[in-house]
Amino acid sequence: MRRSISTIQGQITAVILLCLVIAFLIGSTLEQWVGDGYGSTDLEGMSDRVSAIASVLATATPPERDAIMQAANREDHNLALQPIAYAQRFTSSSPEEPFVEILVDRLLPPDGRPQPFGGWRTFVDGKRVLATKVDDDTLLVMDPLPPNFLRSDALRFGSNYLVATVTLIVLFSIFAIWAITRPLRRIAAAAMRADLSTDAAPFEERGSVEIIALAGALNGMQRRISTMVEARTRMLRGISHDLRTPLTRLRLRAERVGETEVRDALLVDIERIDRLLKESLGYLRDNYQREAAQRADLASTVRTICDEFADMGHDVIYRGPARTITSFKPLALTRAVTNLCENAVKFGSRVEIELRVTGALAVIDVMDDGPGIPKEYRTRVLEPFFKVDAARGGNNAGFGLGLSIVAEIVQAHNGKLELLDRIPKGLLARLTLPMAVASLEPLTTTASLAGQRH
Repeated sequence: MRRSISTIQGQITAVILLCLVIAFLIGSTLEQWVGDGYGSTDLEGMSDRVSAIASVLATATPPERDAIMQAANREDHNLALQPIAYAQRFTSSSPEEPFVEILVDRLLPPDGRPQPFGGWRTFVDGKRVLATKVDDDTLLVMDPLPPNFLRSDALRFGSNYLVATVTLIVLFSIFAIWAITRPLRRIAAAAMRADLSTDAAPFEERGSVEIIALAGALNGMQRRISTMVEARTRMLRGISHDLRTPLTRLRLRAERVGETEVRDALLVDIERIDRLLKESLGYLRDNYQREAAQRADLASTVRTICDEFADMGHDVIYRGPARTITSFKPLALTRAVTNLCENAVKFGSRVEIELRVTGALAVIDVMDDGPGIPKEYRTRVLEPFFKVDAARGGNNAGFGLGLSIVAEIVQAHNGKLELLDRIPKGLLARLTLPMAVASLEPLTTTASLAGQRH
């Protein structure tokens, strides 16, 4: 029994049974409470009284009929004897009848009661009446009906339906939030935070049997993916590392080549291979995934990167605050901005880096005056090993991993990377990172670090 209730199917069954119990207990109480509080006669009861009076009138003499009618009308029943031809004035609808009453009559007609003459929906001159045949020549008519009356069958069934409907809506809403929506949101949030590390299982295995099975399957899939990626990473690291030794021997032998032109060509090729190996090893290092965020000076980090490129002779301009204390991953973000700067100085002659902080958002713009990237390739260049040689290629092109690393680092910060056009020409790489800023000093004036260093 416990096993069946722990499944979603068993829980839905339990909710339906609970709803039926509540509808049974509360429905009759609600019907009695509404009937007592409304203080009006029900339609079926009035029809029974009219039928009972008509049956008495059927065996009475004319003088007795007058006495019976006088006694019956003492309770303001508006009873009258009419000739049978009076039925020709009967209609089954009235333009003055509210739509709600029409709907109730259609959906919940009286059941198990003798039907009045002309039917339950009988109108004369737009007013609702009840009629019963006394004899072949006479009708007993209650004309008109009281302005307020109940329909006991509609009240009985309606109260049960109302309680059942409200109970189902409330219970299923609570059940959906507790057993389905909340666990799925928890799994979705865990999926957004999950990485490829093999530490702890990211999905909490609790809830119904189906939710536990889903979380367990996702944890198993995450472990298999992590194992596969780790095996691939170890293999590529081993290959890259093993290639460094023969590459070093090749460099030493190339330097002993007597012909200058041949030696220089060999050294250039060796240097390119070495750079590609370093790039691949750098991509395989995923320390930024495991690095914990800490409070540091974001402005100082960006300016230090600018200083390093300026020391190498590149024209770099920094715009932004002199000091910004915030929470981020220093090593990972340094690597991301460095990769963007390397691309910028490789394809442009002048680079501008701007840091802006707005509330909980930090925006880092890296701008160059190079050829830019065509719009149709701006999504694909974020994929590993994809290069746009026609736009930003050349002899210095690598494996195309730089922007992939930047995209993964930004994703690890729950941020956004955008590649935009710079006016009049060039590329604008924008990093938008959500951060809680602690302190911010006024903006510094525009300064060319290259000009300050040289």
